[in-house]
Amino acid sequence: MGSYFDGSQAGPFAVGEGSGRIGDSAGRPGSGLMNLQSSSFTDVLAACAPGLLPGRGTDGLPGHPGTDPGQAIRDLPHATTIVAATCDHGVVLAGDRRATAGSMIAKRDVEKVFRSDEYSAIGYAGTGSVGIEFVRLFQVELEHYEKMEGRSLSLEGKANRLAWMIRGNLPAAMQGLIVVPLFVGYDEDTGRGRIFSYDVAGGPYEEQRFFSIGSGSVFARGSLKKLYVDDMPVRDAVLACVQALYDAADDDSATGGPDLTRRIFPVIATVTADGFRKLPEAESEEYAQQVVQERMAAPDGPPAPLHAAG
Repeated sequence: MGSYFDGSQAGPFAVGEGSGRIGDSAGRPGSGLMNLQSSSFTDVLAACAPGLLPGRGTDGLPGHPGTDPGQAIRDLPHATTIVAATCDHGVVLAGDRRATAGSMIAKRDVEKVFRSDEYSAIGYAGTGSVGIEFVRLFQVELEHYEKMEGRSLSLEGKANRLAWMIRGNLPAAMQGLIVVPLFVGYDEDTGRGRIFSYDVAGGPYEEQRFFSIGSGSVFARGSLKKLYVDDMPVRDAVLACVQALYDAADDDSATGGPDLTRRIFPVIATVTADGFRKLPEAESEEYAQQVVQERMAAPDGPPAPLHAAG
């Protein structure tokens, strides 16, 4: 970024050739940008530098001349399984670490779970590079709104803003650059955790209790059906999510399980009244080790009781 500020490289909002500053040839602020008083950073970016929006253009796709663009898109790294579960006064979000390109493992230690603001978090499945751009833009979107309006959006407002951004990526999604997020947060008005899912055309859809996305989502959701209990403590919800990711990895080749040899473990975050917290790697390792040790004795995981207690 230093080259944008020292003028040696044209910045995204530059007017004159070689200028790294916002303004006209005389150094005055650009009137178009100054007139944009929108609380949406995405609107500002669309007006000033639309090429920087996620999924715009496919010129940078890998491959040689004559390569099928569809195949090039399929060969891009894709992120997979994300799970979420509400808990006592909060919500847990967790993701595996594997990214695949076709039938190959492209990367083993990808992070797919991020802080979006103090009381919310986001995970994504789909094209890795576009997903990271979406996460970064959404983070700036929430910060920009708060600075322009002097207050933060409500949790539903954040979910709706993300849906609008996803809808703008629909043309790229139709070409194969698909990104589907899973958004969670702590609702300060109701004092509980909430989960929102999306499709490629937007949404959002509020999910109850638990949800999962990605190629291993069917197996993860089936696992959570056995393990989930309403208003479970945060620690139990985290353990249930790690169990669900293990089950997804057991049946879905695109989902990575805990890698004890390389010390690669799921990324886990909690959002409660105390705010967003990403679990340290040592704590994630503790949960992963517990699950792996239990699976040594019971490979299919803990059974669900057939009869209610009592």
